[in-house]
Amino acid sequence: MEPTLPTAAATPAKAVTARPVPAGREPRLQSGIAPVSTPLSTDQLIHLLKRTLFGCSHADVNHFAGKPLAAVVDELLTVPGTSSTVPVKTYTPNAATTPATDPDWQVAAGQPWVTVHTNDGSVNGGRRNSFKAWWFGQLVQQQRHLQEKMVLFWHNHFATETNDIGNGIACYKHNVLLRQMALGNFKQLVKAVTLDPAMLRYLNGERNTRTAPDENYARELQELFTLGKGPGSQYTEEDVKQAARVLTGFRVNYTDVTSFFDATRHDTGNKTFSAFYGNRTIAGRTGADGAKELDDLLDMIFAQQEVALHMVRKLYRWFVYYDIDAQAEADVIVPLANIFRAAQYDIKPVLRALLMSEHFFDPQNMGCMIKSPLDLVVGAVREFQVQFPPATDFAANYTMWNWLHTNAANQQQNLGDPPDVAGWKAYYQEPQYYEIWINSDTLPKRNQFTDTMIINGYTRNGFTIRFDPIAFARRLPSPENPNLLITDSLQYLYRIGLSAATRQQIKRDILLSGQSLDHYWTDAWNLYIANPTDSMALAAVRNRLRSLYQYLMNLAEYQLA
Repeated sequence: MEPTLPTAAATPAKAVTARPVPAGREPRLQSGIAPVSTPLSTDQLIHLLKRTLFGCSHADVNHFAGKPLAAVVDELLTVPGTSSTVPVKTYTPNAATTPATDPDWQVAAGQPWVTVHTNDGSVNGGRRNSFKAWWFGQLVQQQRHLQEKMVLFWHNHFATETNDIGNGIACYKHNVLLRQMALGNFKQLVKAVTLDPAMLRYLNGERNTRTAPDENYARELQELFTLGKGPGSQYTEEDVKQAARVLTGFRVNYTDVTSFFDATRHDTGNKTFSAFYGNRTIAGRTGADGAKELDDLLDMIFAQQEVALHMVRKLYRWFVYYDIDAQAEADVIVPLANIFRAAQYDIKPVLRALLMSEHFFDPQNMGCMIKSPLDLVVGAVREFQVQFPPATDFAANYTMWNWLHTNAANQQQNLGDPPDVAGWKAYYQEPQYYEIWINSDTLPKRNQFTDTMIINGYTRNGFTIRFDPIAFARRLPSPENPNLLITDSLQYLYRIGLSAATRQQIKRDILLSGQSLDHYWTDAWNLYIANPTDSMALAAVRNRLRSLYQYLMNLAEYQLA
C-alpha cells in the first residue's frame, strides 16, 4: 500500500532568533530582504533568470521584459508539478541473460517503461541510462519556471545514486516525487522522501528492523535533511539511535515499487530523546499505528528552529552566494527562516521573499558564483537556442541528451549520481564551495565542450547539434555594429563586464581581422545579410563570429554566474 502524506504541519510559528556566527571581518553586504522597489534593469532580469533557470536566452528575456518584479517572480514560482513526458525504451535487453518471460520484452522501442516492472539487472541498467538521458532532456527543454532548478536542488539535498538504487522505476518515481513537491511543503516532502522506495533502498530504511536497527537514514534525516550541522544543531548520537527505532518497519514491494509498513518489524517500545528535543518521549505504538510514530518524530524535529535556519542557508547558497557572514545571517537568513516557520514550512513564500529582495539584486551578488557543470552545459545550450531533432525522433534526442549528460559528468556533475548522500561538495565544502568545480582537469573539459559546440557540434545518425553564432548575433539589436555586438553578447553570456581596453582588443583582433576601422565588420555583415546564400560572405561572417564566441567562452569570466 502507498503511505499517505500528512496534512500541513501544525508546527508553532515561533520566531527564529539569531545565533552568533563567527565574524572576524567586516560585513560583506549591508542589504536585507526588503523588496526591490525600482523597475528591473535588463542586467537585473538576466541575473534573476540565470539563477532560477539554466541559462537565459534572448527569448527568455523578451518574454519577461517590462514586467514588474513581482509578476516575474510569481511566474517563475508557478510550476505544473509534473512533466509532460516520461522516459522511453532506448535500450535492448540482453537475450543471453534476460529471460524470455521478462515483461520488458513486451515494451517496444520508443515506448514508456515506467509502469512495466522487472527485476532484471541488465534491463534496469538500460532503464537507468534512459532515465538519466530523459532527465537531461527536461533540463534542456525546461519551461520558464523554477521546477528544474528546484528538482536539482532537492536531488542534491536528498541525494541518492541511481547505481545504488538499481531499480529504474524507483529512480524515476523518486524524480517524480521531487518534481511534484518541488515548491510545496517541506515537512510533507521530508515525510514523502522518508517513505519513498528509492530512499528506503538507498539508505537502508527497508533493512531497519526492531531486531537489527539500521541508523543510516535516522542519521542523515537529522544531519543533512532537516537540522544540518549548524551552531544550533545539538542533537546527540543517542537521538540518532532513538530515531532509528521510530523508523523501523518500513519496506519496499518491488512487484510494483511501492513502500509499505510491516508492523512485525517495528520496535513498539517508547523512544526517549535528549535535552535538545526537550527530553521528548515518543510513545511506542503497535500494529498499523506504528507507522504514525514517523509523524511524531517529524513534529518533534520540525519544532526546532534550526530546521528553518538550515534550509534557508542551503537555499541561500543555491541561489545567492556561498559565504554567509554574521551580517547576512542576521539580515537575511534569520528573517527568511521566520517567514519559513510562519508559513508552516511552505517553500514558495521563502523563495518569493528571497528572489525579490534587495540582497538578491545587490551588485556584489551578481556574477559571484562559479557555474556548475550543469549550468555551463545546459545554460550554453539554451542561450544559443540549440535546435534538437524532432520530438518524434526519440532515439536521436536521447543520443544527444546522453552526450550532453556525459559532458557534464566529465566535468564532475553526474546527474542522477552525486558522489554520496551529502551531494556535490561544491554546495557545502568549506572553504572552497563553488571553486571545487574548477581544476586542472575540469577547466579544459569545459573549454573543450564549448569549443566543440561552436566549431563542429556533435553529430550522430545524420543530425548535428551545435551553437549557431550567426543566429545568436542576429537576435541582438545591432549586430552590424562591432562595438554593440560585443557589448550585447557579453550582456547575455557574462555576468561581469570586460574592460573597455579588452573589448577593443577583441574587436580589433577578431571582428576587424586586425584592421582598425569598424566598417570592416559592418561591411562584411551587411554583405552577408544582403546575400545570405553567398558562400564567401557567409564564411567571412561565420568564421569571425565563431572565433569571437569561442574566445569569450574560453575566458575565465565566462565561468561566472
